[in-house]
Amino acid sequence: MPDITTPDGVAIHYGEFGTGLPVVFVHGWSMSGRAWYFQRQFSTCRRVIIPDLRGHGRSGIAQGRTITLDEMGRDLETLFLAIGLEQAVVVGWSMGAMVVLAAYPRIRERISGIVLVGGTPHFTSMEGYVHGLSPLEVRGISLRLKRDYSRTMGDFFRSMFSPGELTGEQYQRVVREIVIPGRQPSHEAALQCLDILAEADLRALLPEIRTPALLIHGEEDAVCPHGASAYMAEHLPEARLEIMKGCGHAPFLSRPEEFNRLLSDFMDSVHADD
Repeated sequence: MPDITTPDGVAIHYGEFGTGLPVVFVHGWSMSGRAWYFQRQFSTCRRVIIPDLRGHGRSGIAQGRTITLDEMGRDLETLFLAIGLEQAVVVGWSMGAMVVLAAYPRIRERISGIVLVGGTPHFTSMEGYVHGLSPLEVRGISLRLKRDYSRTMGDFFRSMFSPGELTGEQYQRVVREIVIPGRQPSHEAALQCLDILAEADLRALLPEIRTPALLIHGEEDAVCPHGASAYMAEHLPEARLEIMKGCGHAPFLSRPEEFNRLLSDFMDSVHADD
């Protein structure tokens, strides 16, 4: 699969499947583009683009420099320009939703719609915003990563699903087809991107996003409370909110048929006149 090189010399790896109007999938913290394995079926009717964020999967990192949200947003813009994406629907999950929001001012003329999955404009709670995790909880994750990286990553992955959301067979399939073939980020990249989650505040950007938006959130999301999507739905000018009952942080993994149907209907609606 191909790479592009960013202006600062970082190789960004991406997968490309199928032809037609493009849909771009942006994964979340500590994962890779492999997270969207159950969405590759859209390649039968769409041009599917799945990048690895810098420092994740098979993408590189700028040595000696800290990863920033602005850089990841610029990487998405670079990808759009390099492979000529127009009229795209962009799907961002968790931290990937933040990347999509950060990139929006640069790619707005090239997109027809955005889909934010388990997303938030502000990952931690604070005065005036209660739809996030406690800052102490995020700092605790950082400390545990430094003590026992592999165990903490495993615990985080399991926390993405609500009790009973996956059968044993489903869980093993996700591990076998998504987790094992993917690559965990380095300790350094994981910690830097966790800092991004703790510090980024994109609330002021929301009223400026005048592109049709679909917000999908698991009702039982323990990583990012679904109130974050409800907040965004109130502040985005053209947003529709779908709460998936019985789902945690990754409904596209646990309920791919339902998720894919919601996404397909949204893409059909924004491209109805194309």
